[in-house]
Amino acid sequence: MRRRRRIKIIATLGPASADRATIASLFAAGADVFRINMSHASHEGMRERVAMIRSLEHDFGRPIGILVDLQGPKLRVGEFEAGAVLLRKGEAFTLDSDPTLGDQTRVCLPHPEILESLQPGHRLLIDDGKVLLRVSAVAPGKAATVVEVAGRVSNKKGVSLPDTVIPTSAMTDKDREDLDAALEQDVDWIALSFVQRPEDVAELRMIVRGRALVMAKIEKPQAIARLDEIMEVSDGLMVARGDLGVEMPLEQVPGLQKRITRMARRLGKPVVVATQMLESMISSPVPTRAEVSDVATAVFEGADAVMLSAESASGQYPHEAVATMNRIGEQVESEELYPAVITAQRAMPERTGADAIAVATRDVAETLDLKLICAWTASGATGLRIARERPRSSIVALTPNIAAARRLALVWGVHAIVTEDARDEHDMAERACRYAASEGFAAVGERIIIVAGVPFGTPGATNNMRIAYIAAEHA
Repeated sequence: MRRRRRIKIIATLGPASADRATIASLFAAGADVFRINMSHASHEGMRERVAMIRSLEHDFGRPIGILVDLQGPKLRVGEFEAGAVLLRKGEAFTLDSDPTLGDQTRVCLPHPEILESLQPGHRLLIDDGKVLLRVSAVAPGKAATVVEVAGRVSNKKGVSLPDTVIPTSAMTDKDREDLDAALEQDVDWIALSFVQRPEDVAELRMIVRGRALVMAKIEKPQAIARLDEIMEVSDGLMVARGDLGVEMPLEQVPGLQKRITRMARRLGKPVVVATQMLESMISSPVPTRAEVSDVATAVFEGADAVMLSAESASGQYPHEAVATMNRIGEQVESEELYPAVITAQRAMPERTGADAIAVATRDVAETLDLKLICAWTASGATGLRIARERPRSSIVALTPNIAAARRLALVWGVHAIVTEDARDEHDMAERACRYAASEGFAAVGERIIIVAGVPFGTPGATNNMRIAYIAAEHA
């Protein structure tokens, strides 16, 4: 199951991909990681899907990553006496804490923390931005607004607050219950929705305690304002373009995508580009040309992964969507310009031994035109640092830790293999050569470069680089 591309594919599971045969089909088509969205999945449904994925690992002989996406706080207006109202531009409209049914002049906003945080001039976007209200005055338990973008508002429509920092956790009681259930299943990544500040991510990390890696979803203007701090405390980033495009001007999203991708690459942290990548394939067997170009842009940017949402979760063509994304990745990475574009985006290494070894490994591999970099890694950190350099050589990560292998399934270019740790330097080189040959990365007579930490089994001790020949006995 060696992939012919570096960028990874995340496929969201849902009603259209709920059975074992379909999930197997998606993995065979190119999915490297499966996302379970807790906005729609029950604990029992999540456990069933995790069990299916783990059994498929045995069938395919490959580690498969699982990403559980927490719902986060869903802010909604209350209900109307008539079920809905039509708000006209310039009209006054009040949001308050009164639980009675709303009318043409007011409605309940059952979130006291929002009413306490709103200030004059703040915007409220209703129903994904279809209606825009601007706060004109605030009082205890209510906010007076003026309608700036007219439209129909019905019961329990969602509310977005691009200007307001809500002084509450990004995790709800539901999220905490979902998180406990996910950690019991040993999932690999936890995605946190609606991050506003680094403290949101730090809170989740304290609960997780290393049992999974934490991915911050960047989808709010408040997160953009503190991006450096959020990246510092996160294990990975997701550019969640859907909500980001609701709360910020759409024309700013492409630039932000590039900025986040470059910053994540500089820090050596995986970055995922998500939302509406092949949206038309929910109901069509082929994508639009614009969608193909969108996915290709993410590949050229060197993102670690691209993600399918409704396309694979509830669409009519989940297999075709994954296969299409796979073909786009393969084609872009085979383009003559691709290596030059990726190389031009490289960041300066950090002043650490691990980065020095990673840069030297890349340089030696490119100078000698070696096909493979083989990294022995206990925690997966060495694989991450090598991937940060975006080498032209393939990357194989050899690890005794199945959890590390599954986490690396999301990382650019890394082909993880679970094996017992190296016993000594001879065993380190011997088995690396055998795996290079058996997995089809190198042939007899070719050379590979091997990176490891000595003493073996010590996390974070990457300090050894060696060149080895593939001999006849390795084939």
